[in-house]
Amino acid sequence: MGNIIGGGIFLLPASVAPYGTVSLLAFGVLTVGAIALALVFGRLARRSPRTGGPYVYAREAFGDFAGFLAAWSYWIMSWVSNAALAVGAVGYVHVLWPGHQSRGTDLVLALLALWLPALANLAGTRWVGAVQLVSTVLKLIPLLFIAVIGIFFFDPHKLGSFTEGGHSAIGGLSASAAILLYSYVGVESAAVSAGEVRDPERNVGRATVLGTAAAALVYLLGTLAVFGTVAHGQLVHSTAPFSDAVNTMFGGAWGGTVVAVAAVVSILGALNGWTLMSAQVPYAAAHDGLFPKFFAVRRRGVPTAGVLIGTVLASLLTVFNYASGSQRAFEVLVLVATFSATVPYLLASGAQLYFLLSGRTAEVRTGAFVRDIVLALTGFGFSLWLVAGAGYEAVYQGTLFLFAGVIVYAWMSARRRHRPAPVPEAVTEPVR
Repeated sequence: MGNIIGGGIFLLPASVAPYGTVSLLAFGVLTVGAIALALVFGRLARRSPRTGGPYVYAREAFGDFAGFLAAWSYWIMSWVSNAALAVGAVGYVHVLWPGHQSRGTDLVLALLALWLPALANLAGTRWVGAVQLVSTVLKLIPLLFIAVIGIFFFDPHKLGSFTEGGHSAIGGLSASAAILLYSYVGVESAAVSAGEVRDPERNVGRATVLGTAAAALVYLLGTLAVFGTVAHGQLVHSTAPFSDAVNTMFGGAWGGTVVAVAAVVSILGALNGWTLMSAQVPYAAAHDGLFPKFFAVRRRGVPTAGVLIGTVLASLLTVFNYASGSQRAFEVLVLVATFSATVPYLLASGAQLYFLLSGRTAEVRTGAFVRDIVLALTGFGFSLWLVAGAGYEAVYQGTLFLFAGVIVYAWMSARRRHRPAPVPEAVTEPVR
């Protein structure tokens, strides 16, 4: 839940309001796809409860190259997303600390947002879990409060029309879905860290499905509450829809402060989880010789080299963002990161289909063959929808990033081929 719910939820109602209440229907459709994908990851984690998640499944089904592409894409997505989250946190800090905005101060705050979760990760997986639990509870309290209390202030006349802005129902559904799609990136988080989880065959599947369903419930109820408490005309132009909802319910102007605190906590919690994610997949790939071996260095259950390298790369990207003074290059990279997340999703869904259709149902450990085929196809379709929602430019740029990794794969493959073969141990005949 902590990885799925970042800072975007606090702007989502205003982002989809121009399309009308059809966006709530889009949320429902997307939730079905996200939960189907979560169920697929749960099934795959039961079959292969190892750290690495999508990388492990793709490699076991389709070989080293597919596994490498899954690991490479996921790694790029994770540290670029971390940089984006850090920059997003700075915007909410401005609400809490007005009048102190400068490029230098913002850079320092963004770097702190990256390195504080990194330090928690370096302290060990127990600290990661503790920080994630606390931050998730702290950010859920205000979101659930608004969602539940919003029922008593709900005014259907504020919802606006089913479709707005001249969009057809299908057009509004697709357009709002394209915005909402990225809210569910992170459904694979529990599977990625399966090797560090107690009883992963049971707990990873549960965490994946329950976490995704709970995040979806928070999204839907929170968005519905904002739609029903903030007048549609105001919501379309709102820069802080949850703050406006609190102010509408209780009056005053303190809602912005409460929501800003929740947003900062939410983003720091997401960074805590995604910092670990940025190290886990390279760690698994390094163990198999597909990534440089220093990614396999681990201490207290955490791949320390991966955490440090991912945080350094995210820091460099953050410095570039503030030094250039232009958001355009950074926005493109964020879209590239979103596209990159879909590659391991597609490969994992394809792996599940392969295991089912190749007669290896015993390894999948599931009895309902038809149900699992439907789930895998739904997860695959959901992932394709993510690709379409990323847009042409992101797909084009993301494909270039993806295949740039071929150079790394060629280098690692050549190194493995020239490694001396292990000398077999001498076999001693037993004395008769």
